[in-house]
Amino acid sequence: MERHRDPALGAPLDPAACYRALQSRDARFDGRLFVAVTSTGIYCRPVCPARTPRFENCRFFPSAAAAQGQGFRPCLRCRPETAPDLASWRGTSNSVARALALIAEGALDRDAEASAGQAGTETGAEAGVEALAARLGLGGRQLRRLFRQHLGASPVAVAQTRRVLFAKQLIQETGLPMAEIALAAGFGSVRRFNETFQALYRRPPSALRRRAAAEAPPAALAEAGVTLRLRYRPPYDWPSMLGFLAARAIEGVETVERDVYRRTLAEDGCLGTAEVRHEPGRDCLAATIRVGSLRALPAVVARLRRVFDLGADIETIGRHLSRDPMMAALVAARPGLRAPGGWDGFELALRAVLGQQVTIAAALGLAGRLVALCGAALPPDAGGPGLERAFPTPAEVAAADLAPLGMPQARRATLKALAAATLADPRLFQPLGDIEASLARLRAIPGVGDWTAHYIALRALRETDAFPAGDVGLQRGAATAGGRPTPGELLLRAEAWRPWRAYAAQHLWAADAAAATPAAPAEREVALA
Repeated sequence: MERHRDPALGAPLDPAACYRALQSRDARFDGRLFVAVTSTGIYCRPVCPARTPRFENCRFFPSAAAAQGQGFRPCLRCRPETAPDLASWRGTSNSVARALALIAEGALDRDAEASAGQAGTETGAEAGVEALAARLGLGGRQLRRLFRQHLGASPVAVAQTRRVLFAKQLIQETGLPMAEIALAAGFGSVRRFNETFQALYRRPPSALRRRAAAEAPPAALAEAGVTLRLRYRPPYDWPSMLGFLAARAIEGVETVERDVYRRTLAEDGCLGTAEVRHEPGRDCLAATIRVGSLRALPAVVARLRRVFDLGADIETIGRHLSRDPMMAALVAARPGLRAPGGWDGFELALRAVLGQQVTIAAALGLAGRLVALCGAALPPDAGGPGLERAFPTPAEVAAADLAPLGMPQARRATLKALAAATLADPRLFQPLGDIEASLARLRAIPGVGDWTAHYIALRALRETDAFPAGDVGLQRGAATAGGRPTPGELLLRAEAWRPWRAYAAQHLWAADAAAATPAAPAEREVALA
């Protein structure tokens, strides 16, 4: 029986162990492996409620793309498109994780769709893989090899599978018309959409729609938005996540009320809003998205997954950090703590600069003034209570007179420098090579020091090993009876936490916040980001 390597487990997939997980419906393996049944031609999640197939009829794969690449079709009962998306956390290859993050934002969709049916030639999709590899500091052949090793499928196959499964989720969870689903999922035409579903599911896409999700009229959809369930692997510390976002909500852009997070967005040239609530009984977040362009849906979903850190294999991270006795106590106190991401790299970078050397309250005031000064206003009926403007774009900040912000000239110059750097390189806040390359690129911007670069890498680039050791909050969180560690001492201690130092940082910040006293504001270097 063929074996695929699952780096999260440190060894090739063991068919016997995988079969035991399937027999017991072990949720710990959901998202980590998929089982294909040769007698039916269907692949499932290990938690599928269907009768357990015979061992000799099972093949095990580390990703849905690998199973589909071998000709298996998705199960209609356990719905592989709803499995926790753990792929980007599944191993030691940071290159694969970065590539998956870019693919989730649509890096290969256009090329992959354009190349459909052109097998055997140098296609646009393969050229797209070469460009993706170059962005990661790799060769195309090396990136393909890493994908085969870690996911059992090529980058193009992963992109195609993501697109199909996203379309399947839209069919079953929304009332969008089929033509609009094809557009939203990135298919080049309705014909191609229909052909793909007929070949994969042996039925037209309309036959997969649940009766309760009948097509709604466009006017109703525009008002109600599109609601999707975004799964995670428990545990999930929702109060901590919501508390973090509430403490940093910018007036006019974000609100947190009654356990619901709302914010404005600007995507694909259109303004809109996103609303997120927790559904703990289903291990998911319910996200309602209202945006004028359906093509923006995948990018908005990717942003939400990043902000709420839905892809984290939190148990694996917790086990690793708990090897350190101090960190073990922090993990035990907050077992589902996530590392919140940034909605947008440029926004996160400006938040970090605005939060330098000031309290959160002061930074929020600056951010609110910046939004009022140059952020685009939403139509009166588009936002809802408290949602009035989108966060400014790089072009809007570059063109604005920032003197009314009332902040030091040096920091205003840093805001301008960030805007100019982002306009010059739209990929500035996307992963590039390894973490040191990303940090060096950020430090090259005037006014961005080591702390700010690490913070941007942690929140926006989602570098799991970013660690701003000079942060006073981290030093307080790691204090012992012998006192607060120096940045150098903290870095030395943090070596044992690699490659998850970003999560260690989140635990230290949480510990510091829990022990906070009315200390002098000058000592508390906190970040709005």
